[in-house]
Amino acid sequence: MNSTSYTLYVRCGDERLGAVPVCVTRKRVRNLNLRVRGDGSVVASVPWRTSRARAQEFLDAHAGWIAERVSRKAERQAESREAAPSPAYALWGCEHRMADGHTPTAAELDELWRREVERALPGVIARMEPLVGAHASSWQLRAMSSRWGSCTPAHGSIRINVRLAAYPPECLDYVVAHELAHLIEPSHNVRFHAIVARAIGNERAIRARLRQPPATA
Repeated sequence: MNSTSYTLYVRCGDERLGAVPVCVTRKRVRNLNLRVRGDGSVVASVPWRTSRARAQEFLDAHAGWIAERVSRKAERQAESREAAPSPAYALWGCEHRMADGHTPTAAELDELWRREVERALPGVIARMEPLVGAHASSWQLRAMSSRWGSCTPAHGSIRINVRLAAYPPECLDYVVAHELAHLIEPSHNVRFHAIVARAIGNERAIRARLRQPPATA
């Protein structure tokens, strides 16, 4: 005996949902079962001899459960759409889009940001080294996930995160000054912050800005 399916509708008391369609399938099962699929559709399986009236009664009794689960699925789908890759990207704190309209990959963005920081860095170094009173022997650009910059005082080498190009230009100024200051004072003590303050007057505001997502407006 083959299974057969039909559709019933459930009023869940939520105007946003309206009448929710439920695909009911007669199967060789003992109990009436109900579930919400990943796409938000509702399905039920009922014993072969279950009447439509009995199936409707079962669905109506679970209207609240159906409304809750369908709404939850819809919210998750909306969140997934919001989290989907966007053709917009941040550059120096402003929103930009690729010329051909495609969504840039992470590798493309890192390369774009690398070129931007590579172009801007010499000027920033020329301004910050005299203000801080330190000189780095070498500079490297890296795509780093947990640091904006790092340095090795013993060698005088400094590494800068290319992703700073997503943030306003003063953030790059600050990180350069910060790492140069470490060549003089390795610790984050009072002396260190006094050295940074010689070059950056709004250190606290910039640090707070770097804890936020890149501006895209």
